Order: sequence, then structure tokens, then C-alpha cells
Amino acid sequence: MSITQPERPTSRRPEHIPTALEPALGEAAMHPAFDLPLLRDLIRPDHLNWTPRELRDLTDLVTSELTTQLMNIVRIDEQQRWWAKLGLTAGVELWLLSWAPGQGTPAHDHGGASGSFSVLFGGLREDYRYAGGPVRTKHHDLGDGIGFGAGRAHQVTNVSSVNSASVHAYSPPLLPVRYYADLAAFTPQRSEVD
Repeated sequence: MSITQPERPTSRRPEHIPTALEPALGEAAMHPAFDLPLLRDLIRPDHLNWTPRELRDLTDLVTSELTTQLMNIVRIDEQQRWWAKLGLTAGVELWLLSWAPGQGTPAHDHGGASGSFSVLFGGLREDYRYAGGPVRTKHHDLGDGIGFGAGRAHQVTNVSSVNSASVHAYSPPLLPVRYYADLAAFTPQRSEVD
């Protein structure tokens, strides 16, 4: 199974959009330029429920072991964040994102999914909040990785003067992201914190 992309007017747009259906257990949909035996081993198509630690280990390993291959795929778009889906299984989705200086996300959560990201190059600022807690800020630099559970909302921004890229993973896959006016407005649904 491979991930397909509709025609885009410019090659600087995101390469791979979310897949409508997740693969069956044991199968994987892979980025055509990133379908590597090591990556197939790392995303474990038979594994359904990934913990935040497992997700962090995945993104850390992908950024450290597949750096050259990631650098061959990554693109910087000065107009908007760029992204490419690297792989998708019934248990996890894996993404490569790039961030020009000043680019970032609005405040959001991951719809009940646990997540992780590791910085491939550059650095990112993350403002985050757990339900009922204060907004906190953490700077993630080259090689830093973090895993987080479903009860967390965040906003990620490249506040530096250089380009950045990061690898992200989410489990379960394909849950819709929910956006907030700001992090103070974040209140997780009951099922996310049980």
C-alpha cells in the first residue's frame, strides 16, 4: 500500500496528505522515497497501541539512523510549513515537517492520540499545557525528542533565525487534530484523561 498525492500546482506544497483509510494490521503505507527496510522494522506494522515513550524512541531512532534519507526528502517552504507522511500503519503515523523561521502551529491537541517529535535540525519552541495546569514553554534543539500523552495541547514554533525540521509520530493514527483559540481554552474530552 502506498500513500498517494493529488496533483499540486507547485512542488513546494506538502507532499503527502492524510490517507482516508489506515492499513490493516501487519501492513504499512510508506512514502515512496522512504520505503526502507529499517523504517518498516521501526514502525512495527503488527503493533497497535504505542506509548509516548515508544513514540519518542521511534522519532529519535528515525532522526538519528535515517538522517541522510530524511535530508534527501525535506523541503523548506518560506510561505507555509511543509510536511510529508513517511509511514502509516494501523497503530502509528509518522511525519516529517519543516519550519522556516517564524512558522508555527496554532494551539491544538491530537484528538486523543499520544504523540512525539524529535528535532532533525534547527530548534523549536513548544508552548504546552495539560488540562488544569499552567502553560509551560520548552525549547527543543537538534536531537531533542519528547513523547506525550493524549491529555496535552501544544503550540510549536520556529522562533530562531534558521530553518528547522522535525519527525513526528502519533498513535492511534488518523485522529483529527482539534484547534483552540489559545492554550488556555484547552479542555480534553473525558475519554482522553481516563
